[in-house]
Amino acid sequence: MGLNLTRSVLPAWLARLACSTALLCLAGGISLPAYAQTGDALVGNVKTDPNAQLLLESDELVYDINAKTISAVGGVQIDYDGNRLVARKVTYDQNTGRLKAEGKVEIVEKDGNRIYAENLDVTDDFKEGFVNALRVEAADNTRFAAESAERIGGELTTFNNGIYTACEPCRAKPDRAPLWQVRAQKIIWNGKKKTIRFERGRFEMFGMPLAFLPAFEIADPTVKRKSGFLIPSYRHETELGTGITVPYFWALAPNYDLTLQGTYYTQQGFLGEAEWRHRLANGQYTIKLAGIDQQDPGAFNSIAGDQVDSNATTRGMIGSTGAFNINPRWTYGWSVLAQSDKAFAYRYGIENYDNYNITDQVYLRGLHDRNYFDLSLYRFHVQEGFEDSDPSSSEEKQPWVLPSLDYAYTPTQSVAGGELNFNLNLQALTRDEFDGNFSGVDRTGYIAGIQGNDGRITGEAEWKRTFVTESGLVITPLLALRGDGMYVDSNTDGVTRSDAFRPMATAGLETKWPILFTAANSTHVLEPTAQLFVRNNESYPGEMPNEDAQSFVFDASNLFERDKFSGYDRVEGGTRANLGLRYSGTFNNGWGLNGIAGQSFQLGGLNSFASPDFVNAGAESGLESARSDYVAMIGANKGAFNITTGGRFDKDDFEVKRATVATTTSGKYGSVYVKYAFIAAQETYGFPDDRQEVTVGGQAKLTPNWRLLGTGTYDLVSNTLVKRTAALAYDDECFTYSMYYTQEQPVTVNNVEGDKTSTFGFNISFRTLWGIGKPVDIGGI
Repeated sequence: MGLNLTRSVLPAWLARLACSTALLCLAGGISLPAYAQTGDALVGNVKTDPNAQLLLESDELVYDINAKTISAVGGVQIDYDGNRLVARKVTYDQNTGRLKAEGKVEIVEKDGNRIYAENLDVTDDFKEGFVNALRVEAADNTRFAAESAERIGGELTTFNNGIYTACEPCRAKPDRAPLWQVRAQKIIWNGKKKTIRFERGRFEMFGMPLAFLPAFEIADPTVKRKSGFLIPSYRHETELGTGITVPYFWALAPNYDLTLQGTYYTQQGFLGEAEWRHRLANGQYTIKLAGIDQQDPGAFNSIAGDQVDSNATTRGMIGSTGAFNINPRWTYGWSVLAQSDKAFAYRYGIENYDNYNITDQVYLRGLHDRNYFDLSLYRFHVQEGFEDSDPSSSEEKQPWVLPSLDYAYTPTQSVAGGELNFNLNLQALTRDEFDGNFSGVDRTGYIAGIQGNDGRITGEAEWKRTFVTESGLVITPLLALRGDGMYVDSNTDGVTRSDAFRPMATAGLETKWPILFTAANSTHVLEPTAQLFVRNNESYPGEMPNEDAQSFVFDASNLFERDKFSGYDRVEGGTRANLGLRYSGTFNNGWGLNGIAGQSFQLGGLNSFASPDFVNAGAESGLESARSDYVAMIGANKGAFNITTGGRFDKDDFEVKRATVATTTSGKYGSVYVKYAFIAAQETYGFPDDRQEVTVGGQAKLTPNWRLLGTGTYDLVSNTLVKRTAALAYDDECFTYSMYYTQEQPVTVNNVEGDKTSTFGFNISFRTLWGIGKPVDIGGI
């Protein structure tokens, strides 16, 4: 028989049964993981929809007036508010207020939890109860089993002779013991404290006992914020020795917490760290402190240039980050660092502050549709370890940017049928010392420039419109007008002007003619492209500082750029034409091809790339002559496999000036990537010899769960294995293990050999239970 009733039309006794059955379906205190999902079930405060329908199906419904019981007998299935109860018999006793379910009881909750038992006997308020042969499969893939379970006081649920694991059973042999499990005479779930306590237990792997655990306690596996010790980690480095890190997380409130962390290094002593995190209604901020009293500062003497490290005993830092929303369009934030010396955070690997180059910034940003605003203040740190007085020091030579402003505006309405864009950029810099090392040797992250103050304000407007002819020719005329106001306050040699105004007017035309070819098994598109930009000459080339256009590489990616310089401090002038060919192809067998090739021509006026500045931007770029070098790029892909190669080739003899080849693939047995880079000698930048480097990395799946990972970078010129990392890892749904080894050997520069460093680490983690170490991370594999 079947009944489909609402609470409003149920007689009192059946309404009582419906309410009790609903509570049963929600496993009010009997299902431990159900608590984690519902939040209140363990204390009997179950929230259900009072208007939900009850569907009761059974072979018969028996009501005993004298005994005041009602029973659903035979093939019982009760659905209520998205939950389901299946049993052979369900009885509600009005005299005792108890609900009994008998015979292969199965409860399926709407959040995915499944509860199995032979029989169940609970009060209708679920504060007291008893269940035999209980088994729970939670939606988060954790499992409990017990000979019996007892509910006491509406707060505690006790599993007798219980088992807990986060591992799935073996499909081929479900009776086989899981990879790990905890057996305990009692497992006590405290719904108020949100803890699980194991008493007189033992930890087993593959069914074999490994450790006796008299008593221990863990947080609810699904509780995201619970005070307690976090996963420890291990680290070894040459100058620090072996270190063990033990963090403690203190959940002070739902929106703020404190993490305290101590690391003992065998060579340097105790390193203390503290991080405060506070989340507010409109954003969040962090404050981090770290410090150490070094036992052996002299250990850093082996690192070239570490005068600070060798003399310092007490070292420390304080850093902070923040990000807040003013409204849906506007945000502000910061990231700042202050430390006792230049290299503390880098040498000790302080998380989030251990990059060799660190940027302090405070910003205000706005974004709406296609309009953008960014106001920032910057300061640059180089964590190199030199004293301020040392002539090799670069920290004091890095600028303060006070401020940098970017504003972009695109009107929503077209202008003369085309698109109009406005851009505004402003920057003001100050630098304590002149940095004249523009050679490029070991200059990653450095910004070279003059001593003193300099600044610039740039305003630019660009209009363009696209026309398509009947033959498919795409014509795009372009007009642009730009003005730069610049000033310099410096006594640096070579600075010839104190202020200047630099106008630039551009009239451009781009034509493209996409041509489609189709064959039986493929489709191809060729797109010959030609551009012409007529401009006045760049004013004062090389006479004003260049702070934001120092990085410049001419390749296929910027062949068709109107201004190929990377920043505003330099602007491309004169009349220039760019000619090239774009190609894309698709094949029925799944292969895809794409490519670009072309050349650039200086047709008239002053060639900006042939006019050196303070940092030699544009020199030996391939654009410094009237006819540029050739640039090309081609890529192929099919499924998970792709390969890309590109380069720059001499305009006269096609000699390779710069080339890269990169390929990645993945499949059933793992993944691999290979990258090769070549740069011809550039004496202007301090590289008298060619540079060649190859990086190989990947992972091999030894079994469905075991992986072998590795990566290595080899300098072909110096025959140096610059960096190598190897790791072995295991992971499944409940257990992870990894161990890794890394060695770095910097390339010798100017006959100075860098210090070789080695790092070891490992990670063991039993999901929801315990772990130590940090997971292995090898180049994004």
